[in-house]
Amino acid sequence: MTKSNMELSLEQREELLSTLKARFEKNMNRHKDLDWAKVQARLEANTEKLWSLNEMEITGGEPDVVGHDNKTDEYIFYDCSAESPKGRRSICYDREALESRKKHKPENNAIDMATAMGIELLTEEQYCELQKLENFDLKTSSWVQTPVNIRKLGGALFCDYRYDTVFVYHNGADSYYAARGFRGSLRV
Repeated sequence: MTKSNMELSLEQREELLSTLKARFEKNMNRHKDLDWAKVQARLEANTEKLWSLNEMEITGGEPDVVGHDNKTDEYIFYDCSAESPKGRRSICYDREALESRKKHKPENNAIDMATAMGIELLTEEQYCELQKLENFDLKTSSWVQTPVNIRKLGGALFCDYRYDTVFVYHNGADSYYAARGFRGSLRV
């Protein structure tokens, strides 16, 4: 993808910023003590990150600010849709898993999609932190970054939230389900 394909028009930027601001103001429990004006200034200074946030938005992720890294002065966005983003479901874990399927291949995989969007899959730790803000994935599940040793053996990890608990499971990395997608993170 060329850089020009990764730039939003002025109208798209304004619409996205308006959506992000409304979500930020509606969900203050996710980012107590943070100021939207500072977040917006950071976004306007990093327009390539706006493209990634727009990709998160159009695939159903509903990105929102979930924190601020004082060391790097970066704002942290996670997908905050109630369920795993609709535009990122029915995918296996990575390209190797996709290529290993002989029949009924899914259209894509989580790792390649995240890379193309300029974001990263949540880690297990980040997924657990997200669940402390409110409850997500009550009906769906989300692939999370998988340790190399598990992936080498053909597996991959996913999480969901049931019975007031975050569950971490394993599956073959080549598996895919209509109710499993992935959540991403982006630092701006």
